[in-house]
Amino acid sequence: MSLLAIVLTETEELAPLLMPPLAFAGIAVAVFLTLGFITWSFRDVANRHSEKTGKADSHGAGH
Repeated sequence: MSLLAIVLTETEELAPLLMPPLAFAGIAVAVFLTLGFITWSFRDVANRHSEKTGKADSHGAGH
């Protein structure tokens, strides 16, 4: 190894984290669960209001 590489590896310090790594994972899981619940709560909304879109079959055939 060169002298420069040895000096750089010895003086390098890691930056401190704001919180433990598992806390970052917990926040990510909570955000994704919240977004998943919001998406799940809006399921089938378009079918409930099909009379307002004008796409409802007027002759009753097909489905």
